[in-house]
Amino acid sequence: MVTLLGLDPGLSVTGWGLIAVDGNRLRHIADGIIATDAATPVPERLRILHDALAALIAAHRPDEAAVEETYVNRNGAATLKLGYARGIALLAPALAGIPVAEYGAKTVKRAVVGTGGAAKEQVQDMVRRLLPGATVRRADAADALAVAICHAHHRASRLAWAIPPRVPA
Repeated sequence: MVTLLGLDPGLSVTGWGLIAVDGNRLRHIADGIIATDAATPVPERLRILHDALAALIAAHRPDEAAVEETYVNRNGAATLKLGYARGIALLAPALAGIPVAEYGAKTVKRAVVGTGGAAKEQVQDMVRRLLPGATVRRADAADALAVAICHAHHRASRLAWAIPPRVPA
């Protein structure tokens, strides 16, 4: 069994979700959000995000992590702040020695819902269906669980197609 941590980074709200993967079976472990106050200076918000992720990783000890890739929008300042949060989301598991994968939003939606243009509500509904017992109350946490599910599917595909190393004769 493998434990996967999915992260949906944001400076105001970072969603996180933990799932257990046993073959093709998925089980919800936990999910939640890490929120920072917009009135707090950005460096302090980044420290808060890092410390919370480090504590989460220490408490749950996931085997692998996956982070949603940043999309670029028209507001350059907002995109830059999202990039800061994404950097922390990539760094925290890496510092703990955990392999980190990255997936675009459309790839995540396609893996969970079947279409890259799915609405947030569709993603939340499918996360609840794929992870019975998950009571996902926040879209950010649902998105993080979706990232973890996406990673589980892609991970299984990579393992299924892996060619064993050649043994010298």
